[in-house]
Amino acid sequence: MKLTVLRSIIVALTCAGAIIVIGSLRAPQASTEQKNFEALYEAIGMPAPPQTGATEKTVEQVEKNIKVLNGMPASQIVPVMNYFAASMGRRCNYCHVNTNGQWDYAADTKPEKNTAREMIKLVLDVNKNSFKGEPQVGCYTCHRGRNNPQSVPTLPLALPSPPPGGPGGGGGGQAPGAQPQGSPSPRPTPIPADDIINKYVTAIGGQAAIDKIKSRSMKGTIAGANGQTMSYESNQSGPDKAYEMFKTGQGTMERAINGATGWEKNPQGVHELTGGQFTQVKQQSALFRNLKLKEQYTRLRVAGRDKVGDRDAIVVLAATADSQQERLYFDAENGLLLRRVAFLRTMVGVIPTQTDFSDYRDVDGVKFPFTIVTSSINVGSPISTTKFDEIKLNPAVDDSKFKMPAAAAPANP
Repeated sequence: MKLTVLRSIIVALTCAGAIIVIGSLRAPQASTEQKNFEALYEAIGMPAPPQTGATEKTVEQVEKNIKVLNGMPASQIVPVMNYFAASMGRRCNYCHVNTNGQWDYAADTKPEKNTAREMIKLVLDVNKNSFKGEPQVGCYTCHRGRNNPQSVPTLPLALPSPPPGGPGGGGGGQAPGAQPQGSPSPRPTPIPADDIINKYVTAIGGQAAIDKIKSRSMKGTIAGANGQTMSYESNQSGPDKAYEMFKTGQGTMERAINGATGWEKNPQGVHELTGGQFTQVKQQSALFRNLKLKEQYTRLRVAGRDKVGDRDAIVVLAATADSQQERLYFDAENGLLLRRVAFLRTMVGVIPTQTDFSDYRDVDGVKFPFTIVTSSINVGSPISTTKFDEIKLNPAVDDSKFKMPAAAAPANP
């Protein structure tokens, strides 16, 4: 089956609640096997395969009947669809036509579609005129999971807390004319972000132990909230080579990064990873992604404290050279990384993805999390849990794993 058909199935299953006009993808009704296989994409939070080519295409170059999201990278269409779903609390068929399982995305049959267009224009105009084009306002700003935003306060209001010093707001009996006293608990001096990162490096084994890592292999399972479970294998070599294999009862998907190129192979064929999808896979599969943090950011600053489960955490705000934002949560006691929250900036809003790390174990002198939980705005499978059974450092890795396989020859008619 052509990649355009695969892309259409992924959109149909994962865009749940989409209220934007995506074009007709000319997809036939998906078979049961294809629908089951697409759960793999949901579980790993993977966007639809984009068009091949050196430069990523925009959504209007790939789809039809796009009227308000012109210029948006095609790889952002699925995250944006899921963002609408999370914001509105709706499903795809709220705006799009589905007849007996057959989607007609280009149809303007439902009036809700034009309403959606007007609301998206409103968001774009507010951000352009009030925030210099920055996506400070999005669908979730008002809707918060409701089709109709709640614009009237709910009564009765919560009772306010008593003011300090009793009902009169007095200072607790301080004598008239007395000088105000200093705070009995002065705010501590903020810890430099570099100190937090250095503590983390020490906690996982130290820089010398990290520098000895040249390759890594991992095996385990990934379980999605939708009930889909798959086996997972990974091989990484150096800073820019990575291979992953996801296997379910319905089929196997492989993907790899080989320097400046990447590819994916699934039951529908082989295609090159480009644009935003290539960038996402390269970042997620990098050998040193969670080992060498300083190299990934141009700015780091401590933002305060928070809770991750029952653990006290120190929050570090991080920014990359291309102005992407992340929040890093480090255990205040032992220094281990507990959580990363990344933010995808789109023209209609900022889309978060949260990754939680736990069950750290020592592997040849370096600690790795053996349980990783990823939370996203994918309403089809909002949480996926990766559990590793085996992690090995510096195994011999066959370099041929990273090379793009040849496309299968077309079947004879």
